[in-house]
Amino acid sequence: MLNEGNIKSLIASGEGYNVEFKRSIPSKAREVTEEICAFANAAGGILLIGVDDNNTFQGVSFDNAKRSKIQNSINEITPNLDCEMYLVEVEGEQIVVIEVPSGENKPYVLSGAIYVRQGPNSQKLTTVEEMRDFFQQADRIYFDEAPCKEITIEKDIPKVNIDRFKLLAGYGSTVSNEQIFNNLKLFTKEGFFKNGAALFFAENPEQFFEKAVIRCIAFDGVDKRFIEDDKVMTGSLYSQYLQSMSWLKKKLNVRYDIEGEGSQPRKEIWEIPETVFKEAIINALSHRDYYDKGARITIEVFNDRVEISNPGGLISGIPKNEFGKRSLSRNPLIFGLFERIRMVEQIGSGIGRMRDLMLEANLTEPEFNTEGIFTITVRRPFDFNKWVEKWVEHLTDNRVTIIKAIHENSKVTKRELEEKVSLSATAIDNNLDTLKDLGLIERVGGAKGGHWKINYILP
Repeated sequence: MLNEGNIKSLIASGEGYNVEFKRSIPSKAREVTEEICAFANAAGGILLIGVDDNNTFQGVSFDNAKRSKIQNSINEITPNLDCEMYLVEVEGEQIVVIEVPSGENKPYVLSGAIYVRQGPNSQKLTTVEEMRDFFQQADRIYFDEAPCKEITIEKDIPKVNIDRFKLLAGYGSTVSNEQIFNNLKLFTKEGFFKNGAALFFAENPEQFFEKAVIRCIAFDGVDKRFIEDDKVMTGSLYSQYLQSMSWLKKKLNVRYDIEGEGSQPRKEIWEIPETVFKEAIINALSHRDYYDKGARITIEVFNDRVEISNPGGLISGIPKNEFGKRSLSRNPLIFGLFERIRMVEQIGSGIGRMRDLMLEANLTEPEFNTEGIFTITVRRPFDFNKWVEKWVEHLTDNRVTIIKAIHENSKVTKRELEEKVSLSATAIDNNLDTLKDLGLIERVGGAKGGHWKINYILP
């Protein structure tokens, strides 16, 4: 049973994957039971009644009639689910506590419907695809909920990782580590640390999960022929995120604006908005298929783009027409821990935010491949003049002029090129053929209605 201190620490941290607040006892007990059913279908959780969304104690009146009403509603969940329900006095207010276990006989159904926990929200599964995905995951057991029997807190979990999490999550210094771990349901019922907790807190989780790392590769060019840099980011998932962002910053163009005067800090402006990479990397760490032991998350930087890939395509519970509008996670515990440290803002909004940020920066929208390996591609701002300079030594002046004319107008005609370059039709054809042979240009479509395409390869 939780005591006053336990409850204060939960309330101070706010709602999350394992915690839900209700200001008062709803007139319809089903509203409470839906949350309970969702917790049972995930990692379990704690429902506190008498606490508002501002984390303020309101207190409730809880007599036998109200207790029976809620208990009768819980009894409608099938298969049978045993929950602890009791009162705790906190600062003179009565708070109803309902502790929900992670069910052993998933799925738990309420009136024919399945509810699941996604981050700090509960969601009703309404489509065949969503239910199919849930049954698949329930059969395999969520990877991050399975036990990591090799790990020990004393040997493998450094204090600095726990302290950093407590700081970022807003836990007070007086809250014990054991209390935090228990509140967040980081142990299995047998007392083993869960895989998701090991990935999030261990100093070297790659010792237990070899491919749970991020490989960062920079290429000189637009293909994978010439590797410029190749690093593997290890450590806790949050450390991998920080290392990857730092590495990206060195590979991309970053300028600085001075905000205000005097000692005001400089504002970093990345060529591609920094938040786009934050969203993409956290998405990869939270949603990758950790059961796939043959692949890693990769971040690949090319001259014209950045690609971030992670094992596992779009979860079957999300129809393609709903992509970017709603969220399901293969790893709800990991997703919930990122939400706790405020790395996840709104469920299902990350894709839309990435699109908006790219358009605001006058860049093309991100491209998403959702089949097999999930890949996000963001196009870098392209400096045509710098690219042309690299070809000046390898091309005649006339060919450079032709390339520039095509860059300015992809539908430029041969007659227009003759006038611009002051060459005959035959000479223009010969120069165009040479540029095609070099792979620098190609014709898309016919002579009428078609256009030229420049391939921005390097000499």
